[in-house]
Amino acid sequence: MPAPQPSASRAELVADTALTLLAERGMRGLTHRAVDEAAGLPQGSTSNVVRTRQALLELAVRRLADREARVLALHEMPDPRTGGPESLVDALALATHRALTRNRELTLARYELALEATRRPELRAHFDAAGARFREQLSVLVSALGSTDPDRHVLSLVAWADGLMYSCVAGTYHAQVPDLDQVRSGLGELLSGMLGDGKGVA
Repeated sequence: MPAPQPSASRAELVADTALTLLAERGMRGLTHRAVDEAAGLPQGSTSNVVRTRQALLELAVRRLADREARVLALHEMPDPRTGGPESLVDALALATHRALTRNRELTLARYELALEATRRPELRAHFDAAGARFREQLSVLVSALGSTDPDRHVLSLVAWADGLMYSCVAGTYHAQVPDLDQVRSGLGELLSGMLGDGKGVA
């Protein structure tokens, strides 16, 4: 008889606690026992959900992708064909600013998992698959605005946002987080350069 599957709520609790520990203590601080203690679960509960460290990390990556999808809210972004570049800039600026402020802990956890994925090919596959979801949706949006090279433009947008988030969450600008208007201005300038004259963002 197959073993009973853990409830979704228990798995989510374990995953959310793992992400919190990654942000607070780093990769070394993430253990099955630490998750049990931080989540207020009986000893051995996390092992019943995910037996190995690899399984725990994969669960954390999947949960990270789900939670970041809600932060980015790409499904809620306006159609740039009707709202123009300004609507995309507004939406991306809001998502980026959320990652810098009220979702700062989640962003830190992502950096921990990204670095670990460079040393674990099996984790890399899960991490890259999660990122591909966002890149594909962003490619559709910039294509709708008339991008002549969507893949390259998506790379530039993602690199700009990732660079800003790293600098302001873990880097030398950690004490100088830009406000929403500053993030919007930076994204507007970048998108204007991509789209060329006549399609820029005011």
